[in-house]
Amino acid sequence: MQTRAFVSFPSLLMAALAAGVVISAQAPTSMQDVHRLHTDPAAYIKALEDPARDAYQKPHEVLTALGLKPGEVIADIGAGSGYFSLRLAHHVGPQGHVYAVDISPDMLRHLNQRIRDAGLLNISSILALPNDPLLPQAVDRFLIVDVWHHIEDQTGYLALMKKQLKPGGQVVMIDFHKKDLPVGPPAAMKIAREDLIAQMQGHGFTLAKEHTFLPYQYFLVFTPAP
Repeated sequence: MQTRAFVSFPSLLMAALAAGVVISAQAPTSMQDVHRLHTDPAAYIKALEDPARDAYQKPHEVLTALGLKPGEVIADIGAGSGYFSLRLAHHVGPQGHVYAVDISPDMLRHLNQRIRDAGLLNISSILALPNDPLLPQAVDRFLIVDVWHHIEDQTGYLALMKKQLKPGGQVVMIDFHKKDLPVGPPAAMKIAREDLIAQMQGHGFTLAKEHTFLPYQYFLVFTPAP
C-alpha cells in the first residue's frame, strides 16, 4: 500500500509493509521475522484478510466512529488487500468514491479482483509512488492504518496531504502503541502516540478527536489548523 518512501528493505518487503500491519496471533519479534513473513505476497494477503483481525481492528466500530457520509471521497493510504477500502466503498455509497492507494502491484492485482468480484464501481486502485499517492482529485479524508511508521519522508507526505484535503477534511491515523503487543510489528518500528501528535501539530494539524476503544492501537483524527 501502503505511497511512501521507505527505509532500505528489499522491494518486496517494502511493498508488503506498505499494505499495513503484520496480522498474526504470533506476532514477529524481530526484523528477521518480518522479512520472513513478507517474502510471500500470497501469505501476506492471507494474513491481512484473516477474520481473526476483526477482533482487535474492529472495522465496523472504526467506520461508525468516523461518521462517514454518503458522497464522501476517501483515500485509503496503504490499502493493501482492501481490508478497509471495500468497507469504505459501501459506506460512501454510489455518489462517493474510495481511492485504494498502494505501491505494491501484487496487492493491487489482488484488490482489483476483489473490486471486480464485488461489483463495486465507486472504488479505484492507484499504484502510487513512494512519496506521492497520485490522487486525481482532492479528498474528504485520508485513512492511514498501521502504515505511517513505514513512511520515510513524512514531512513531504504531510505537505501533500494538506494540499489534497478538501476544506474541513480530515487525516485519520490508526497505528499500534509503541510497546510489545500480541499483534503488529516490533515495538522498535512503531511511533508513539505522543510523538505522532507532536509531529502533526508541528506540521499544521490539530488533533480534532480521539477514540480509545481499540485494544492495541491509537485512533487519532486530525484537521488542518486554522
